[in-house]
Amino acid sequence: MPTARESALALVTSYYAAFNSGDRETFLNLLTDEVRHDTNQGGQEAGREKFRTFLSRMDRCYAEQVKELQVFANEEGTRAAAEFFIDGTYKSTDEGLPEATGQKYYLRVGAFFELVGGRVDRITNYYNLQEWLRLIGA
Repeated sequence: MPTARESALALVTSYYAAFNSGDRETFLNLLTDEVRHDTNQGGQEAGREKFRTFLSRMDRCYAEQVKELQVFANEEGTRAAAEFFIDGTYKSTDEGLPEATGQKYYLRVGAFFELVGGRVDRITNYYNLQEWLRLIGA
C-alpha cells in the first residue's frame, strides 16, 4: 500500500498527465468540488465549474504542455509542490494581454497544492509574467 506521500506524488503527477493529454474531464475529476484556484498575479476562484471556465479560456488562447516535471510532497500527503516548464504557443489573444500571433514560449512555473481525500483542494500557480511577456515579444 502506498504511503500518504507516495499517493500525493501520484495525484499531482496524474494531474499534469491529464493536463498534457487534454483530457479535461479526467483533469477536473482530480479536483474537489470546492477547489480553490489562485491564479498567477490574480485572484482566487473557487469551485470546479469556475476551474472548467478557466480551462476553456486557456484552451482557447494557449496550447501548452508541461515539461521537465518535478513533484514534491510532505509526509502527510496533504501538501505538494511542482516545478516544471510550460512549452507553449500563444494562439489567440487573451483579454488584457498583448495580441497573439502564434508566439512560442518556454517558461518556468511553480505550483503549490493542498490535497484532501485524494483530490486537489487548492492549486496556486506562479510564473514570471514579465519573462512571459518578453518571450512573446511584448
